[in-house]
Amino acid sequence: MAPTDRRIQVPPPCDLTLGMVCIDKSEPGRTVWRMSADERFSNPAGIVQGGFLSAFADSAMGASAVTWARDRKVFSANAELKISFLRPAVIGTTLTCTAWVVSGGKKAAFLEADVVDDEDRLVARATSTYLLSPRDA
Repeated sequence: MAPTDRRIQVPPPCDLTLGMVCIDKSEPGRTVWRMSADERFSNPAGIVQGGFLSAFADSAMGASAVTWARDRKVFSANAELKISFLRPAVIGTTLTCTAWVVSGGKKAAFLEADVVDDEDRLVARATSTYLLSPRDA
């Protein structure tokens, strides 16, 4: 199946698995998301495992890339991702991810995202490049 033939599911299964909820997409190229730091995502130390934080930031940035494209219907595909873990994400807290487009063109967009805990402390910062491809619907 070609990328342009895919059916779009909103929200996608990955967001549903993480329990992500978009709380703001009013500005093109910027989205804000929330998710609970559920114990299912904990590592042996009892904090959120970094891969789940990465997935949270990745989904938020991908959505921001799509909203940035505005009237162009596009898929966004992550080409690379860098994330820095700055403090533990404690199980039981609510995490918020704000993602925004820093720069972009017709085929690619560069994004950043911050993940904060429920005391507004920076937990992680991510950067990523997304490739944009047209979709039909």
